[in-house]
Amino acid sequence: MQSPDQPVLRDIVLVGGGHSHVGVLKSFGMNPVPGVRLTLICRDTDTPYSGMLPGYIAGHYSHDDVHIDLNTLAAFAGARFFRDEVIGLDRAAGKVICRNRPPVPYDSLSINIGSAPQIGQVPGAADHAVAVKPIHLFNERWLALLARVQQHAGKTRIAVVGAGAGGVELTLAMQHRLRGELRALGRDPNELAFHLFSNTADILPTHNPRVRQTFKRVLTERQVVLHLNSEVTQVSERGIKTSDGTLMEMDEIVWVTQAGGATWLRQTGLALDEHGFIQVNDHLQSISDPAVFAAGDIAAFTSRPLPKAGVFAVRQGKPLAANLRRSVLGEPLVSYRPQRNWLALISTGDRFAVASRGALSWQGEWVWRWKDWIDRRFMDKFQNFPAMDASAMGQAAPSRVKLDQEEAAQAISAIAMRCGGCGAKVGATVLSRALGALQPIHRDDVLIGLHAPDDAAVVRVPPGKAMVHSVDFFRAFIDDPYLFGKVAANHALGDIFAMGGEAQSATAVATVPSGLEAKVEDVLFQMMTGAVEVLNEAGCALVGGHTGEGKELALGFAINGLVDEDLHTVLKKGGMRAGDVLLLTKPIGTGTLFAAHARLKTRGRWIDAALVSMIQSNRLGAQCLQAHGATACTDLTGFGLLGHLVEMTRPSGVDAELYLSALPLLDGALETSAAGILSSLQPANVRLRRALRNQAEAIAHPAYPLIFDPQTAGGLLASVPAARADACIAALRKLGYHHTVAIGRILPQGDALEPIVLKC
Repeated sequence: MQSPDQPVLRDIVLVGGGHSHVGVLKSFGMNPVPGVRLTLICRDTDTPYSGMLPGYIAGHYSHDDVHIDLNTLAAFAGARFFRDEVIGLDRAAGKVICRNRPPVPYDSLSINIGSAPQIGQVPGAADHAVAVKPIHLFNERWLALLARVQQHAGKTRIAVVGAGAGGVELTLAMQHRLRGELRALGRDPNELAFHLFSNTADILPTHNPRVRQTFKRVLTERQVVLHLNSEVTQVSERGIKTSDGTLMEMDEIVWVTQAGGATWLRQTGLALDEHGFIQVNDHLQSISDPAVFAAGDIAAFTSRPLPKAGVFAVRQGKPLAANLRRSVLGEPLVSYRPQRNWLALISTGDRFAVASRGALSWQGEWVWRWKDWIDRRFMDKFQNFPAMDASAMGQAAPSRVKLDQEEAAQAISAIAMRCGGCGAKVGATVLSRALGALQPIHRDDVLIGLHAPDDAAVVRVPPGKAMVHSVDFFRAFIDDPYLFGKVAANHALGDIFAMGGEAQSATAVATVPSGLEAKVEDVLFQMMTGAVEVLNEAGCALVGGHTGEGKELALGFAINGLVDEDLHTVLKKGGMRAGDVLLLTKPIGTGTLFAAHARLKTRGRWIDAALVSMIQSNRLGAQCLQAHGATACTDLTGFGLLGHLVEMTRPSGVDAELYLSALPLLDGALETSAAGILSSLQPANVRLRRALRNQAEAIAHPAYPLIFDPQTAGGLLASVPAARADACIAALRKLGYHHTVAIGRILPQGDALEPIVLKC
């Protein structure tokens, strides 16, 4: 992993989570390069292993069995994981263009995105066929198709277009699974009719005659209708048309042919072949740009054509990792030597498989068991990670990255003893460039701000308004500065919204690790872009701030808000009344989840869901609570649910009953807390258990530890009159707070010293 003591000197960016790139990530995790930062950009957190995908479709494997968690793998590799879709390159500036975030700079770039369906060449196919490629999108399409077949009354006719190994294996896997599903529903499996279309005179053209004959026999035995020399020329809602003019009605059409390169590659200026794949030399390096590498299906190996088979992508991982290292170290590149013959293990849907290598062939249940063993061993490399020596990582060797004279001087400065005081500020040039591209919202009541910088901002307080002040600051807990900026700004705004205020202005305080000026500038720009997007959406003007160097990335904001000066509309903590219903607008569990993420003990989709929750603003929620007569409100942050509830009951002079079973929880929070993985702040929060009247009865409840879990950018905890609670919950859910639920009720204050009653 990247040592925080090592300044970032070079950026390697990986686009796509294909089989080659997972090998690169594992390699860098085992042997990092000091001064080199790795960034993975991929639109999906889970990437499927193609070798096990037919087994998953057939029902032999679970989703997690066949998917690699890129978020966790990237964390092991010390890489930043940016979940986004790449839509272009600015090669002149050395930047990757993403759909939903600022451009990402690179020194070396690798592309491993697989192939994309070219079904647009066949009229109607894009609208009416289910494309297998790109493979990372197939799961959602497969689940939708599965549901449609289950719900389809009567006979279902399924066409698979493409009779290579992928099409044949997919046909048999789908048939095996769907027949089983119909049996489970008490329906006749023979309601299914499968048709396999090949535009050539045979199936499996890259395999030997014995293999082809075996699969022809299997297809015949399973009553799959084989259409040879039948090129599909048109697809409609009702079915397909072939080159000889034959029209056939079909209910579902799966497309497993005519794959090519992603359309955005055509605008990059990279040399592509006739199918849109990136042409690469023996070093897996673009023949037109030495800073760009490509591997897997997206690469067109110029020395000789290679089949689009996963075995090549897997084996390209090792030389690709070596060449990415060598490219930033200024060392000679190594050559990739593809094998002439390769082993293909093709399953027949059930637990039976055929082995194919050159002119050789074997088959049987033992071949399937052999394939299963190979596949599981491959997946284990990316699902179970060796423990890394933290002390060794912190004492990484000096960087050998190749730098020019100016960069070398900056690098020496970055690793030298750093000054304190104002000497720790980020340089004015870097700061002005990073912030110059930001566009904070304009407000008429901001008299002096970033549009005309001075020693301090000047903000007018409108007549009849009073100021609400709040400040928050914390270090980064994720490697994505753009998302971190969003969360930090949202968290800081939470106190203003929880009091029913309008956010007016924000002043930022940031620390950024030292490094080359370009690297510091980009991190600051990424982070502040995310933050300004959130502030602008809230109508809050960024008016200034301070940026300095620090060991870790950190960000905070002092927020000024406005409320009516008579305070009648202010939501305070102390207004709870007996009989009120206690509401919570977001699920809890961020503390345990991110503690587990740091230990590689989470699933990436859990972290994705947590970040979605953390980025959701509380602004509309607070307005809704006000409109429904909320009597008290606060936002959940570091003290956890119990700590903030105690902060409300004490000044209100009431007790509260908390329903443990009703608590909305983030996916994975129960699993990580049950494993004993808790936030470092948890022990301090647990001391508040003295406020619990009957904890001995509730301590065994699985949600019990989570009432102490510190939250970042958590939801709103509010009391609402019972008569208006249901309407308030419905309104909040309609606004997008889908997890809003009643988690308790407010009681009259009793004689006991413990104000909180737990109910399981």
